[in-house]
Amino acid sequence: MVRVALYTRVSTEDQAKEGFSLAAQEERLRAYCQARGWEIAGSYQDDGYSGRTAHRPAYERMMAERESWDTVLVLKMDRIHRNTRHFMEMMEGLGEANKDFVSATESLDTTTAMGRFVMDIIQRIAQLESEQIGERVYIGMSQKAKTGPGVLGFPAPLGYEVVEGNLRVNDREAPVVREIFEEALAGRTMDEISKNLNGRGIRTKRRKEWTAVKVYRILHNPVYAGHLRWDNLHRKAEHEAIVPVATFNEVQRAVRARAPFATAHDPPLSLEA
Repeated sequence: MVRVALYTRVSTEDQAKEGFSLAAQEERLRAYCQARGWEIAGSYQDDGYSGRTAHRPAYERMMAERESWDTVLVLKMDRIHRNTRHFMEMMEGLGEANKDFVSATESLDTTTAMGRFVMDIIQRIAQLESEQIGERVYIGMSQKAKTGPGVLGFPAPLGYEVVEGNLRVNDREAPVVREIFEEALAGRTMDEISKNLNGRGIRTKRRKEWTAVKVYRILHNPVYAGHLRWDNLHRKAEHEAIVPVATFNEVQRAVRARAPFATAHDPPLSLEA
């Protein structure tokens, strides 16, 4: 017998609408289960929560207890999610756990071949929407990279903080960045630099220990010379540099001399001052 988790939800706006009460939803879902001969394994109710967020106590408890049921049953799809991304993430998780989803009033029932076909179409539409959004974001970010001002959506690297959408030098962290460049110019390897920093208790932006790879990323990031990198574009930016362009360029030549095979993510050997 199919074990069913009933999920009902009302937001503060829904509470004023006739027929949207939790009791009304559950009554119809119980009748649906009786008609199909399904066993009700549990009832989960979120009272006063928006469907645009997945952080709802009953919803999260239902997902945590998914071993006790086989299928999620809702009255309408918008009762469980109003956000396409959240809905598709839920469906992916249900699929991985071999669980089904049924909307009692819509043609969506993954326990049937037709329902799985409809879900496949929905997933393809959601994928298309996601890719189109990604393309628009990429075009917008590329244009901003060319013309500025401001950061390009990345978190502030060591030595900087984001203030009103722009990078500002963090006076506590910047000396560590300068030391890394000075040590590289003095001929220290990235492994030696990382061990020296760790030995003195100095940590990364995320309070982690240093590695040679993390030192490499600092030394090859043109943001420290007052430039921004986006895709294959490098340009002078509006924020204050932590190291002079000449120093940055010299470090690139020194590091490249020891490891001559550049990667696609390496900056050019010389940035313009």
